[in-house]
Amino acid sequence: MKKIVDYRKLLGVTKEAELQELKTVYRSLMKTWHPDKFNADAEAKLDAEEKSKTIIEAYHFLVSIAPETRLQSIGAYNDTTASSGITDFEYKSQILRIDFADGNSYEYFDVPKAVYVKLINADSPGRFARRHIFNEYVYRSINKLVATA
Repeated sequence: MKKIVDYRKLLGVTKEAELQELKTVYRSLMKTWHPDKFNADAEAKLDAEEKSKTIIEAYHFLVSIAPETRLQSIGAYNDTTASSGITDFEYKSQILRIDFADGNSYEYFDVPKAVYVKLINADSPGRFARRHIFNEYVYRSINKLVATA
């Protein structure tokens, strides 16, 4: 997904970057681009504010899809995907959002439109998703994003 690639490029990390590396890079960039360092120049301060917002967004996004983050909640994820029915789903720009009956919601990235069409046309969307989506695509919990916002 372009968003993932762009955020990794912005932070200067690879696909294999671990949480500690993300944190170190994030802190370093924030020291460089913190708006308080640009008090003398109003235009530079505005640029720094925009840059720091983008850095913060990129950091939080990459942390939310990091393998360590997903590993911490794999039990709850497996419980939800195995035993809770799908109540709704939405597809936009190769991002598939699935809402479950237990209140959890997940975003799946880089899902081809053909897979989404097959999900819509499946006799059992839950069974199709268990076989072709849940363990095939990078995902993140939407609930944790809402809880921390």
